[in-house]
Amino acid sequence: MSAEKSLVLGDRAISYSLRRSRRKTLGLRIDARGLVVAIPERVGLSEAEAFIRSHTGWILDKLALWQQRAEEPAQDLADGAVLPVLGRPCVLRWTSGNGRARWVEGLPARELHLAARKGADQSLILKRALQAYALNYFCGRLDEYLFRLEEFAPGIARPRLALTSARTRWGSCSSRTGIRLHWRLVHMAPALVDYVVAHEVGHLVEMNHSPRFWSVVGALCPDWREARAALARERLPEI
Repeated sequence: MSAEKSLVLGDRAISYSLRRSRRKTLGLRIDARGLVVAIPERVGLSEAEAFIRSHTGWILDKLALWQQRAEEPAQDLADGAVLPVLGRPCVLRWTSGNGRARWVEGLPARELHLAARKGADQSLILKRALQAYALNYFCGRLDEYLFRLEEFAPGIARPRLALTSARTRWGSCSSRTGIRLHWRLVHMAPALVDYVVAHEVGHLVEMNHSPRFWSVVGALCPDWREARAALARERLPEI
């Protein structure tokens, strides 16, 4: 059950969606749709608003980031445009053809050659090429971290891996659906991708964020704290 509410934070009136559920703790989420506050069924409105106010700084900062993103121009997809792939510049090259993608290495900057018919949706062609590249790369990193996990947690089966376009998560792990990684991680530096993969592999041992879970992540990825902090600062190009 959800309801639309508002309150004043600082000098701003903030609208939010209040959602009640069987969860045991209060939680906040901000995405392109705004602020969502999730609370247990028995928590009153006054307690919920006190919780919101205790996170005023975080809320205002995140809302400002989403507002800035909404005002930014769309990613340039013209021939010669540059976007990051695994943290390094990649130059787009467009040719006439049937939508195939070809990666060209060995140049000062990697190039992605995309063939498109006249009037074709270039953003869709680019997205498909990046997703195919991402899935292949992520599969290799998953295999690497499962190999590392075998040293101290043997016998865990390889989960199914899929891509996601979730608004608020870089990755997820479920006993039912396996591991899902956000395809836009393909823009991030390898160390940040590795942290997300290690995080989700850690959930194969502990489906929570307990101290034991973080010890597993630390064993897999010793620099996870630095990577997590760096990932929180990253912005993704809109395609």
